Amino acid sequence: MEGSKLYVGNLKYSVTNEQLTELFSAYGEVKSVNIIEGKGFGFVEMSSSEEAEKAKDALNNSDFEGRPLKIDEARPPRPRSEYRRY
Repeated sequence: MEGSKLYVGNLKYSVTNEQLTELFSAYGEVKSVNIIEGKGFGFVEMSSSEEAEKAKDALNNSDFEGRPLKIDEARPPRPRSEYRRY
C-alpha cells in the first residue's frame, strides 16, 4: 500500500467521526476522519502506510454497527470536467 488514506464504505448513516476514530486507533495513529454525510462512506487517514495496511487487513469485511465494512486504499479524486455531458 502506497498511501495512508483509506476509503471506508458501507457505513450506517448514523456513524460518527468519533466512532471511526476509535475503531481505527487500535491500528495506529488516526490523522483525520471525514465521513461524507448522507452517502454511507468516508475516509480515514492514518499516520503511515503500514498502519493503514494493518487497519485495512484487520477491518475489511468486519462487522461494524451491524454492517460489513468495505475498506480499500483511497484513490485520488478524479478531475472534474469543465463541461458536463448531458
